[in-house]
Amino acid sequence: MPLNRSMIVDAAIALIEREGADAVSMRRIAADLQVGAMSLYNHVPNKAALLEGVAEAVLSKIEFRDDPDAPWRDRVRMQAHAFRQIAHHYPRSTMVVVSRQLHSTAGLLPVERALATLRSAGFDGDDAVRMLRIFIAYIVGSLLREVGVTPTFAPTHMQSVVGQDVDPALFPHVSELAPLLRQCDHEEEFEFGIELLIQAIAVHPRRRRQGTV
Repeated sequence: MPLNRSMIVDAAIALIEREGADAVSMRRIAADLQVGAMSLYNHVPNKAALLEGVAEAVLSKIEFRDDPDAPWRDRVRMQAHAFRQIAHHYPRSTMVVVSRQLHSTAGLLPVERALATLRSAGFDGDDAVRMLRIFIAYIVGSLLREVGVTPTFAPTHMQSVVGQDVDPALFPHVSELAPLLRQCDHEEEFEFGIELLIQAIAVHPRRRRQGTV
């Protein structure tokens, strides 16, 4: 099969999932595809463009099952879970997604759907954007912790810290809650946080003044 951009991007995704984004280079991708490095430049101008292609490809795989007629709470849940699901399939490539500003259709479609959902929930433009950023921050932060990029209070980290002798006089709450700190059900934690955010925006004063339920 003749070399094309899709093959190059797929090879980059596979390499990232095996070894991380730092392993990506035009020469390495060419070697994996068993082609000359210069042949890649006919389809992808440079490494930065290749990583943008990776981010767009991953985002395009998100399966949104959004129902415009569903209650906004259900739509928020569906959208959050759709992004989390793709991050499970491509955890390292998802880190490429969240580190780039994308202006393609694939990059803007999740933003458009999220904003439409928040506007339907009764938020004006300013608050819809703020809420979108809050949800993105929460979802990305949860994913970073889940794939081990952010170790704070992750199970492996807490096992090494809380497993040591902790002075209960200095750290009474850490000592008391050590068994809980050593555990982390990522799915349960994610659900808890999403529901907490939904509950918070449901009672937002400006939204209530507009009379949207």
